[in-house]
Amino acid sequence: MDYLKKYLLIFMALLVLAVVAVAVLAPRKTDAELQDLYVDASSITSSRASDLLDQLKEAEPSTPRPMADDSEFADEADSDIDAAAHAADSLDGASPSEAGAALQAILDPSDTIRARNQFESHLDDMPPGGIRLKVNSVGGALGRVLNDSNYLHIATAEKIGIKPVNSLRDAWEGGRKLERLRSCENYYLDHLTHSLPYLTPRAHKLINDIGRSFRDSLRARGGGDYRIKITSVLRTPRLIRRLRRRNGNAVDTSAHLFGTTFDISYAKFICDSTRVPRTQEDLKNLLGEVVADFRARGRCYVKFERKQACFHITAR
Repeated sequence: MDYLKKYLLIFMALLVLAVVAVAVLAPRKTDAELQDLYVDASSITSSRASDLLDQLKEAEPSTPRPMADDSEFADEADSDIDAAAHAADSLDGASPSEAGAALQAILDPSDTIRARNQFESHLDDMPPGGIRLKVNSVGGALGRVLNDSNYLHIATAEKIGIKPVNSLRDAWEGGRKLERLRSCENYYLDHLTHSLPYLTPRAHKLINDIGRSFRDSLRARGGGDYRIKITSVLRTPRLIRRLRRRNGNAVDTSAHLFGTTFDISYAKFICDSTRVPRTQEDLKNLLGEVVADFRARGRCYVKFERKQACFHITAR
């Protein structure tokens, strides 16, 4: 019996070593391969899941389009949207839940791309205190002056934006009119939970212009290494329904559906250096001054949101 126990223990030890060796030495997929295989299939029905995933994985992306101010990622820009072209025709019969999950998988950003972006790096928090900053008045309280109605936002967004993304075909057709956002020198893109990192070229340019003007204004008034923080961009009806489950104030019809609208936080700014610290209140008012100037020039409509602590902006 003692011999049997001894041999059994040796056998188990060898088995454990073999399992560990296989786990360590087995070839691993690259980040690109993992991204290609990733599909958020949580709401895809089991009867169509296998076929749908096969079609998505076999889709060949067409030639990607370089994005403005994003030459570093030109080879990868929007190839995931282009892949929808090959899947859209064969998925016309997909149910809403199938199409919704598939198009979100196509549009979702790649974490590997974020990890390689130097502009993702920043300090965890704004430094305490801060040197006061001269800010010009916008003619009254921000909430009173920057108070364009939701009707104006939606009417303008419907006129110049894309159709709401309800299907893979919508994603493909709208995708040719969209640009992908990535953190850059002019702005920081938050980790989005209820929107996707895409906007029309006009809205994307507006974000860059606002961010650049904000930084230039800081530099002209004594310095400060801060960037604006983008917290919400393109939404789909499916994402809005998810948001409504968490936020009862969310509405079914939103200007975010059309790719022309974005939110900039005034509660938190991205600090890249503590050399010239500034207060959150001064930065908020400076951003309000910058946004009010773009609004006065007819570049956008603006709503000062108190509950969400952001400037809700629609390009014109």
